[in-house]
Amino acid sequence: MGDKKVNTYSFFNSRLTSIISIALVLFLLGLICLFGLLGNKLSVYVKENISFSILLKDNQKETDIQRMQKQLDELPFIKSTEYISKEQAAKELEEELGENPETFLGFNPLQASIEVKLHSAYANPDSLAMIEKQIQSYTSVSELLYRKDMMELVHSNMTRMGIILLILAAMLMAISFVLIGNTIRLLIYSKRFLIHTMKLVGATPGFIRAPFVRYNVVSGILAAVLAILMLTGALYYLQNELRGFVQILDLPTLILVFVTVLLLGVLLSVVATVFAVNKYLRTGGDKLYYM
Repeated sequence: MGDKKVNTYSFFNSRLTSIISIALVLFLLGLICLFGLLGNKLSVYVKENISFSILLKDNQKETDIQRMQKQLDELPFIKSTEYISKEQAAKELEEELGENPETFLGFNPLQASIEVKLHSAYANPDSLAMIEKQIQSYTSVSELLYRKDMMELVHSNMTRMGIILLILAAMLMAISFVLIGNTIRLLIYSKRFLIHTMKLVGATPGFIRAPFVRYNVVSGILAAVLAILMLTGALYYLQNELRGFVQILDLPTLILVFVTVLLLGVLLSVVATVFAVNKYLRTGGDKLYYM
């Protein structure tokens, strides 16, 4: 009776250790996946909120400006436009400087303009050169103002961040497979003689693998659920610390991360189990004592 209790305790202890180990690995994979998706959304958000100004020539008719703005809105690379009149520009400058420029100059030196925001796919140096050439072809345009250096810096930094996250994800995926594989191999190690016995009585490899796969699929699902709970806790903490950053995370992205973690938990567990069982299926009985 005592031996039975010890074996039961040992069984649950080893399974719990396995689940926690796999959950920690899945948690790290989930974080990389989450930051990758957030990084992409952050890149889109930043690029689509960098605007440039189309300065208009003086004495332009209101109807001509409205027609031009409508034409700009129909272009595939433009997300939104906003017309700013000379009077509105002077008012905004007065709010910044605390004094109206007309007061000490006697006239309004500012030009009317159209503020343009691009779709993120076009906010890169190559597309900007084409866009600049196309917009300057309008007769009402006096000048195009934008921070080319800043747009190039944002584009290069976002590209670099994406490459770094991709490399980290690939490295972590390889490390996680090794860690999960070692964890499952240790669980199957105690059953190596049972595998050999089943092989001797004529059981097929598929029949021998099936119970181990089912067992570890359940462990993978439990580990994935635990990892999802840990990710939820981490997001709750981030929500309190980085409110502006977490606002870019929407429900579909969150669901995608959770589903990915669940699928990885099952997939990595199945693959690692098959590899581990196959190792003992290929090993002769005399070598099992020295493993």
